[in-house]
Amino acid sequence: MNRIASPSRDPADDHTLPWFPSDAAPTVEPEVRRKRGWLRRLAVLGLKVFAAYYVFCVVLLVVYRFVSPPVTGVQLQRRLEATLAGRPYSPIVHDVPLSAMSPHVAKAVVAAEDGRFWTHRGYDFKEMGLAGRGVVDGTRMRGASTITQQLVKNLFGCACRNPIRKVYDLTLTPAAELILGKKRILELYLTEVEWGDGIWGVDAAARHHYGVGARGLTRSQAAGLAALLPNPRRRTPANTGEYRRDILRRMRSRGW
Repeated sequence: MNRIASPSRDPADDHTLPWFPSDAAPTVEPEVRRKRGWLRRLAVLGLKVFAAYYVFCVVLLVVYRFVSPPVTGVQLQRRLEATLAGRPYSPIVHDVPLSAMSPHVAKAVVAAEDGRFWTHRGYDFKEMGLAGRGVVDGTRMRGASTITQQLVKNLFGCACRNPIRKVYDLTLTPAAELILGKKRILELYLTEVEWGDGIWGVDAAARHHYGVGARGLTRSQAAGLAALLPNPRRRTPANTGEYRRDILRRMRSRGW
């Protein structure tokens, strides 16, 4: 039986084949591969640094559960700023326990800074929602950070509007709540936060602004100090009278 030979096929006529010859397949340029490799290594290094610092901060939180920090991130920032500006810097630091403070102090600061401090677990989702709606509506920005988040910022971060720092604050907040507990968080916040240029701790603030120790603060004076916290290096009891009265109203509404 005679077989009819099929005509030979021209690869160029076969549309199922790639348009390029096999020995000219597209390849990633060596330069591109090198860039991708560097980016990958940098990303891995960044994650390792982030994880290492996170573990370091968690260990410090365990230590700070029992002892006061020798220095905080914001304190280091202020010292560096003064050095770079060539101006003298003599910080006043007074660490006193919560039991040595007027009971009005904690109440005034909670009323001013974080009204749901005793009931939330580090995040005030209601305030975060209100702040988010304010951004969408184009209304005035409002803060939504809790006392716990502010403490983490003061201990390990800086007084700067850095989105990376804010993310880091958020990740450390649950650890701070779990390790420190509410009372210690509030105590550390009152003794380590900035109350004026070079003034650290509520006892130093009370002596600087009112000439009394933290134990001797009246209800009105405690509200006056709490009114400084949003911008302690610019605010004084003399220029925050309206906000002090608002804090006193919040305290009264809570039966304080």
